[in-house]
Amino acid sequence: MNKKVVIILLTAIIILASMLRLWGLGVVPTSPDWDEASLGYNAFSILQTGRDEYGKFMPIVFQSFNDYKPALYSYFIIPLLPIFGLTLFAVRLPSVILGILTVLATFFLVKELFGTSETKSKFKNNSDVIALLTTFLLAISPWHIQFSRVAFESNAGLAFSVFSILFFLKGLKKPWLLLLSTMCMALNLSIYQSERVFMPLIAIALISIYWKQVIALPKKYLIGAVVVGMIVASPLLIYISTNPAALSRAKGVSVLSQATPSSQAIANRYLVDKADGNFLGTLFHSRRVAQARDVISGYISHYDPNWLFITGDDNRHHAPSMGLLYLWELPFLLIGIYSLFFFPFPRRTKLFIFAWFLLAPVPASVTFDVPHAVRTLNFLPTFQLFTALGLITATAWMSKQKVLQFSLRYPFVCLVVAFALFNFSYYLNQYFVQLNYFTSKDWQYGYKDAAMELTKIESRYKKVVISNVSPMDQSYIFLLFYKKYSPQEYQMHSFNHYEFRPINWDKEVKNGKILYVGLPSNFPSDIRTIKTIYYLDGKPAIKFVER
Repeated sequence: MNKKVVIILLTAIIILASMLRLWGLGVVPTSPDWDEASLGYNAFSILQTGRDEYGKFMPIVFQSFNDYKPALYSYFIIPLLPIFGLTLFAVRLPSVILGILTVLATFFLVKELFGTSETKSKFKNNSDVIALLTTFLLAISPWHIQFSRVAFESNAGLAFSVFSILFFLKGLKKPWLLLLSTMCMALNLSIYQSERVFMPLIAIALISIYWKQVIALPKKYLIGAVVVGMIVASPLLIYISTNPAALSRAKGVSVLSQATPSSQAIANRYLVDKADGNFLGTLFHSRRVAQARDVISGYISHYDPNWLFITGDDNRHHAPSMGLLYLWELPFLLIGIYSLFFFPFPRRTKLFIFAWFLLAPVPASVTFDVPHAVRTLNFLPTFQLFTALGLITATAWMSKQKVLQFSLRYPFVCLVVAFALFNFSYYLNQYFVQLNYFTSKDWQYGYKDAAMELTKIESRYKKVVISNVSPMDQSYIFLLFYKKYSPQEYQMHSFNHYEFRPINWDKEVKNGKILYVGLPSNFPSDIRTIKTIYYLDGKPAIKFVER
């Protein structure tokens, strides 16, 4: 393809990707979830004091809600705070930038995979088309747009995964780029929990598949890459090895450390088999077998077409009534998998893409709540690549079929294009128009209005009690975020006259003038309410009650 045409098309795709990720940022989704608020406020705190909300100096891991989340994303936010202030736009903007860069990097990555000297000429000549089409599909991907527009560390993790792989493949020709590859891999360990599993696996896959090219490189670059990776990763490794709580989040969501309903049922069956002297029963109903079954089941669930194309999982992970991928992509995705497997593409390219596709769900497979769109974001852009190959294969096949006359071929193409446009338009409506209405509760809507009201009336009360029970989880962080509460003051005195706890109205003792801020269900239906804040669907969200 002509180089100028490629540049023009790539530029147009990046502009489209930017528009889809920047339009209404900070408004859609309507409010931050607790993790976004935590990342934003801790960035604010570090900017002003050099310490996080707990007073830890320049931490690489945030204690946060005792989930010990990697801190690197918050450091990306810090340079934006002097420009935009502590706003939802500033908190989400690093994710947008990294999402756009991921789309751009995908073009060069696919070019690197399919533009090699090993590629047969008829496919090598199409490497620009494959790369552009994959990039376009990622630019409009519901899955990628969803997480590029929110401050979820998984999107930053995906970006650094793609950068790592791109720099590795480029480094096979320009060895100094291996230093950038290992640096990105090491940094990724401090971005998102799943990357601590995925990055080592993908590194092993890369080295194994491209082993002959790796060992042929000058040793100084190989040693340098290892040293750079170890230096960058060492603060996190030291922290994990010296802080027993560092892995509490991983243990808390792992089926290997917590019982699941299925594993508990098998454990009960094991006790029965043991009492009956059933040796085979005790063998097949052992704890390890139960855990292995949970892991295998969790792994397979991520390839469920119903989850991918129809339902998705958590309401914060997809647009209403939409899956993670477009429905029109399904047949081309299957054709693309077939094409990559059977067509004469380079063997190493095939092995690596399938390795990536099969390794992506490994970190999530050992956790609860599977399938999980956040923990498997590293699937991207393999789905888009398969779909691009499927589109190219289907188009090439149809153009060669003389049996398919003009009167049949073009109506069919028009039908496919019309359905794809409808699917895309439907997604835009569901995301940019309907999402806030249907999911404001899931995004813990209402705290901004609550903070504004508290600022006006809190001085009238001896104490303010705020619920911290779902869906008002971690309510304190929203007050810190929206009130831009002084980090110095919070580190020294916490909240002066605020309490964050469950509200049990019948057992609450009147001791001075107290303001209660909680769920409608926390209070009697006939009680006088000072203020009610409503979700965007009109249902009551938060009530202010005086006692």
